Amino acid sequence: MGRSSQSQAAGAKPRPLYVFNGGFLVQPRIRRILALAGYDIRIGKPGADDLIGVWGHSPTAPRGETVAQITDARIVRIEDAFLRSIRPGRDGEPPLGLMIDPRGVHFDSSQPSEIEHILATADLDDGAMLQRAREGAERLQAIQLSKYNGFDISLPPPDPGYVLVIDQTAGDASIEYGAARASTFREMLVFAQEEHPNTRIVIKAHPEATHGHRPGHFNHGHTHGLITYLDDAVSPWALFAGAVGVYTVSSQLGFEAIFAGHRPRVFGQPFYAGWGLTQDENPVARRERKLTRNQLFAGAMIMAPDWYDPCRDRLCTFEDALDHLEATVRAYREDRQGYVAYGMRLWKRGHLQKAFGREKRLAFENDPGRAAARARAEGRQLLVWADKVADLPQDIARDHPVIRLEDGFLRSRGLGAKLVPPLSLVADGAGIYYDPAQESGLERLLATGLPPGAERRAERLIDRLIRAGLSKYNLDTGAVPVLPEGRRILVPGQVEDDASIRLGAGREHTNLGLLARVRAENPDAVILYKPHPDVEARLRAGAVPDAEARAHADLIVRDADAVALVEAANEIWTMTSLLGFEALIRGKPVTCLGMPFYAGWGLTRDLFPQPERRRARPTLAALVHAALIAYPRYVDPVSGLPCPPEVIVERLARHQIPPPGRGNRWLSKLQGVFASYAEYWR
Repeated sequence: MGRSSQSQAAGAKPRPLYVFNGGFLVQPRIRRILALAGYDIRIGKPGADDLIGVWGHSPTAPRGETVAQITDARIVRIEDAFLRSIRPGRDGEPPLGLMIDPRGVHFDSSQPSEIEHILATADLDDGAMLQRAREGAERLQAIQLSKYNGFDISLPPPDPGYVLVIDQTAGDASIEYGAARASTFREMLVFAQEEHPNTRIVIKAHPEATHGHRPGHFNHGHTHGLITYLDDAVSPWALFAGAVGVYTVSSQLGFEAIFAGHRPRVFGQPFYAGWGLTQDENPVARRERKLTRNQLFAGAMIMAPDWYDPCRDRLCTFEDALDHLEATVRAYREDRQGYVAYGMRLWKRGHLQKAFGREKRLAFENDPGRAAARARAEGRQLLVWADKVADLPQDIARDHPVIRLEDGFLRSRGLGAKLVPPLSLVADGAGIYYDPAQESGLERLLATGLPPGAERRAERLIDRLIRAGLSKYNLDTGAVPVLPEGRRILVPGQVEDDASIRLGAGREHTNLGLLARVRAENPDAVILYKPHPDVEARLRAGAVPDAEARAHADLIVRDADAVALVEAANEIWTMTSLLGFEALIRGKPVTCLGMPFYAGWGLTRDLFPQPERRRARPTLAALVHAALIAYPRYVDPVSGLPCPPEVIVERLARHQIPPPGRGNRWLSKLQGVFASYAEYWR
C-alpha cells in the first residue's frame, strides 16, 4: 500500500476527508479505495485540522482549495495511479489504484509531491525491493501493459528507425503544472526534426484523442514529408522497440520508455525527469539525486501508489494489482472480437457468458454450419467445446480457425458431472492439452520458456496449493483409512470414455488394464486403487467390479481425500490422470502409461512414446506456471471479474464458492436418477 495509507493505518480511526466534487461521492471504486486507505469521505465544513480531498488540479479542485484557505484545512490531492484500466476514465472504467498525496500532486513540479519526496529521500537500495522493481518493469514490457490498455498488440508498428513524438490532450493539467504550454509541443516537434535530420517522425496520438474525448496538439493535418500522425491502437511497447529516440512533454509514456531502454527527451517537468534517466530541456533544479531505472520504478510504482484488488476488495501490493490487470487485459484482448459458440450444453452457457462475453455477448448456435457462417459474417471467433470439434464438417474444421474450450486444472469444489460450474477454462487456438497427437497452446508455452518473474510466482502458487490441500475438484470427502505398510503405489482410476483416454492412452486404456500393468511391474508393492469420483457417482464409464480390482490392488480406497492419498503414497502410476500432475506438485515420482500434458518433459517416468516435439526440459515451477497461470482463464465466483489463479486458490481454500444455481441443482438430481442417460444431461 502507498505511503499515505500506511500512515493512516497507524491510527485505526479513519480521518475525515471533506470533498467538494461530486465525483468522489458517485464513483464507488474511488470511495472504496479512499475508505480502505483510512479516509472517511464527508461533505460539510471542515475544521482547521481537517483534510480536504481534491482531484489533482482538475476544474473542480479550486472549490476545495478555496475552502482550505478559509478554514486552514489541509489539501490532499488524489489522482489515478500509473496502471489504470483498459479504457480511459471518461469511458466509465474505474481505476486500479490511486495516488493519495498530502504534499502536492505528481505532475505539479512547483513543489515536491509524495513521489518526488520518496525518490529524493527514501532508501532505495534494498535488494528485495529492487528485485521486485526489476521484475515488475520486465513484466509490464513482456505482457505489454500501460496506463491505458485498449490497444491491439497484433497491430504492427511502423517500420523501425523512426523518432517517436508523444502527443497529449490539450489542456491537460500535467502540461500547465509541468512548466509547459501548448507551444511546447510545436517546439518539441521542431527539436525532433532538427536533432534527427532525414529521419522519419511518428507522432503518437493520446488514447483520449483517439476515442474522441479531447483533442490533442497534433492531428492528421500534421502528416507530411517524413512526419506521420499515428492514431492506430498500436502497443506503446512495440513503438518503443522500433524508435531511435523518444520525445515527450510530460506523458507517462515517457516514463515507460525509460524501461524500454530509452533516455527520452523531455520538454516539461514530469515526475520522472531530473533523476539522470532523461534528457531534460527544462530541468527541475532541486532534483539532484541520480537514480537507476529500478529505483525509479520502485518509488513510483511500488512505494507511492495505493493499489486495489477488486476481487478481494482490499488494498494490495503492486504485484497483486498487476496480476489482476494482466487477467483483465488478457480477457479483453482475447474476447473483443466476440465468439460464436458451438457444442455448449445449456447448463454451461450462463457461466460461459460471464467468462467470455464481457466484451461481446456470446452467440450460441447448435448447428456447426450456422455457427461457422455466423462467425465469418460477424467477424467473430468460433468457440467449440473440445470434444465437439470432431463433429464439425471437415471443411469447417479445415477452413475456419477453431478455438477449443475445456475445463481448467483448478476447476471447482464439486464435480462437473454434477453440473458444478468451472472456475477455470482453457481456450486453445492450437489444439487441446489432452491430445498429444497435435501441438497445443500449453505445449507452446512450455517450449517458449518463462516470462519475467514467473518462476517465483509459480513457486509461491505451489506453496499455496500444498498448504491448502487443493486439487481439481476439491471434494468434501472422508479421511484416508489406515493403509498397509510398504512401498505404496497410488493408482487413480479414470473415466474410460474421457477424451484424454481416447486420445492420450496407450495399450492400457481401461482401469482394469492399468491395475494389471501396475501389479505386473510391481509385484511386491502395496497398490492403492482410487476410483474416479464421476465413476463412483455412476455418472461416467469406468467402473471395475471389486473382485476384479482386488485381483491386482491391495486396497480400494473410496471417499477419501485424493490429495491426502497422494501424500501418503510413495509414487503414482497413471494413464493420463490429472492426479499425476498434482502428485508432481507435491514432489512424488509419477509413472505415466499414457501421454498427459505434464508428461514428456523430463519430470515423469514415461512408458508411452513421447512426441518428438516435447524437447524442452522445464522446471516444475515452469510447468506449473504454464498449466495454472498462463494457459487457463479464471473468473472470480464472488465478484464475477476475470482474475488470476491466486484468487481462485484463496476462494477454494476458504470455501468462498457460491453454490450452483437452483436449476443446476435440480438438473443434477435428475441426472442422478437417470444416471445411465448422463450424456444427455451433461
